Amino acid sequence: MRRRSFLAGLVGDVATPLAAEAQQPRKVWRIGVLVPTTEAAAAPYVAVSREALRALGYAEGANLLLELRYSERDEGLADRAADLVHREVDLIMTTATPATLAAKYATTTIPIVMVAVNDPVQGGIVASLDRPGGNVTGNALLLPEITVKQLQLLKEAVPKASRIAILGNLANPSVLLTAAALQESSRALGVSVELVNVQRVEDFDPVFAIIVAGQADGIIAMADPFVFAHMARVMELGLRNELPVIAFFRESVLSGVLMTYGPSLVQAMQRATVYVDKILKGAKPADLPVEQPTKFDLVINLKTAKAFGLTVPPSLLLRADQVIE
Repeated sequence: MRRRSFLAGLVGDVATPLAAEAQQPRKVWRIGVLVPTTEAAAAPYVAVSREALRALGYAEGANLLLELRYSERDEGLADRAADLVHREVDLIMTTATPATLAAKYATTTIPIVMVAVNDPVQGGIVASLDRPGGNVTGNALLLPEITVKQLQLLKEAVPKASRIAILGNLANPSVLLTAAALQESSRALGVSVELVNVQRVEDFDPVFAIIVAGQADGIIAMADPFVFAHMARVMELGLRNELPVIAFFRESVLSGVLMTYGPSLVQAMQRATVYVDKILKGAKPADLPVEQPTKFDLVINLKTAKAFGLTVPPSLLLRADQVIE
C-alpha cells in the first residue's frame, strides 16, 4: 500500500511541473511594419512577408502580431514610427529610405530590418554594409548603379533617344543621389536627362505636360515608393504621350512598362524575413551584414513595344531574362 502511494506521489510530482509548463502562454512576437505608401499598394508585399514569416514558424493568431502602419506622405512616417515605439514592438520592418530613416530616428534600441533601401551608408542609416552597427540591418539596392544601367538599356531600345526624363519624388533622399549619378553617365551616352518631381497624385498630369514640352524621348521611373505605387498611372500617361518607360522592380512590368531592370521586390521582402527570424532568436542587427541583390532581371514587354511602334533590337532580346509577347 505504501509502495503504491509512493509511486502515485512520484507520478504526481513529475506531472505537475509538466502540466504547468504546458499551460505557460506562448510568446507572441509584436512586429511593426512601416511602409511609405498606401495600404492597397503595399498589400501584395505585406502578403509576401506574412507567407515568408509563416514558413519560418511565425503565424498570426498564434505567435505573431503584425502592427501595420502606412503613410504615402513622408511627413506622416515619423508619427507612425513613434506609435510603433510607443507600443513596444519587438522589431520594426521598413521599406525604402524614408520609412527606414523615420524608424531610425524614433528608436535606437528596437531592432529595425530594412527592405529595398538605397545606399544605406551614404544615407546615414548604417556605419558600413559589412558591420552596420547600431540597431538597423536588412537589404540595400545600390540604386545609382542600377539606374545608370537602365539609362543604357533605354538608349539601346530607343536608339534615337536624346532626352530622357527621370521621374521621382524629390522628398526621397535616394532620388537626389541617383539623379547625380545619372547626370554623369548620360554625357557618355550623348543623352541629356532631366529630373522631374512628383509627390502627389495631382502632380502627374502637369508633370507629364512638362515632360512632353521638354521633348523627352523616354522616361526612367525611379525606384521611389510613391512612383512605384502609381506605376499604372505612369504607364497610362506614358502610352498616351508615346513615351516608353523603364522601371526598376520586375513587378512593375505588370503595369505595362516597356522594360524593367533590377532585383525582385518580392525576393527582397523574403530575404528580410530571414533576418527578422535571426534577430528574434537572439542575433544583433549590428552584427548582420546588409545584404545586396545578386540577381538583376531584364524584362521586356513586346506588347508595349508594339504599341509604341518600337522594334526591340535582337541583341537586347537575347539578354532578357523574360520577354512578354
